[in-house]
Amino acid sequence: MRVRRSVSTTLLAGLAATALVLPLAGQAGAADPQARAAVPARGTAHMGMGVLKHDGRGVTASGGVSTLATWTEGVDVSSHQGNVAWSTLWNSGVKWAYVKATEGTYYKNTYFTQQYNGSYNVGLIRGTYHFATPDTTTGTAQADYFVNNGGGWSRDGKTLPGVLDIEWNPYGATCYGKTQSGMVTWIRDFLNRYKARTGRDAVIYTATSWWKQCTGNYSGFASTNPLWIARYASEVGELPAGWPYYTMWQYTSSGPTVGDHNHFNGDLSRVQALANG
Repeated sequence: MRVRRSVSTTLLAGLAATALVLPLAGQAGAADPQARAAVPARGTAHMGMGVLKHDGRGVTASGGVSTLATWTEGVDVSSHQGNVAWSTLWNSGVKWAYVKATEGTYYKNTYFTQQYNGSYNVGLIRGTYHFATPDTTTGTAQADYFVNNGGGWSRDGKTLPGVLDIEWNPYGATCYGKTQSGMVTWIRDFLNRYKARTGRDAVIYTATSWWKQCTGNYSGFASTNPLWIARYASEVGELPAGWPYYTMWQYTSSGPTVGDHNHFNGDLSRVQALANG
C-alpha cells in the first residue's frame, strides 16, 4: 500500500507541473511570445493587409473580369508609408489617392497631414478611408469618428467620397465575431450615418472571398455604394454579389514608390465625376 501511494503522489506531482506550463484551453500559444507578437498593434491596420495571406497573388478566380481598356492609376497610403514622395508619384502617372484617416474610434493616422495635403498640393484628386473594426464600436460611432477626423467631403472637384475599408480582421476573428446578418447591419449603420453626415454614399473596399464569408455575399449595397475591389492578379475575378462592375481595383501591394496601386475604371474625367458627386 505504501508503494501505491508513492507512485500516485509522483504522478500527480508531474501532472501539476505540466499544467503550470501549458496554456489554458482556448488560449493556444498563450505561453508563446512569437504567437503574441504575430498580432499587430491596434492602429497599424491598412487597406489590403490581409489580401496576400488570404487570397494570394497572381491566381485569378473563376468568372474573371479582364484588365481595363481605359483606366487611371491611383495609390492608397497609411502611416505604414510615412512621408510620401507625392511629386514622384505624380510624375509616374498617378492621378488619384486615398489616405487612411481613422481606424475604429481609437486611432488617427499620424501622417495624415503630409499625406492628405501633400497629394492635393501636387494635383492629385484625393480622398480618405476608414479601417473598420466592427468588434469595437458601432457602425454609427465609427462613421462619426471618421467624418470628425478627416473623412468629410466637399464638392471642390478634388475630394473623393470616403471609403469604408471592410476586410479581414488583423487582430482576431476574421469576421470580428459577427454573424453574417450582424455584419450587414453594422455596415449599413456606417453607410447610413456617413451619408447623413456628408451627403455622399461611401465607397466600399473589400475582397470577394471576405465578403462571401462574412456577409453571406450580401447584394443590397450594390445599387448605391461604389465598389473598390482587392485582387492581386491580372484579372479581378468574381465580384461580390450585386455589383455588375467595379469602380476601383487594388491590383498590387508591390508597386514602385508606394506599394498599394490601383486602377480606376475609366479615364480621369470619371475620377473627377466621382469627386463631384
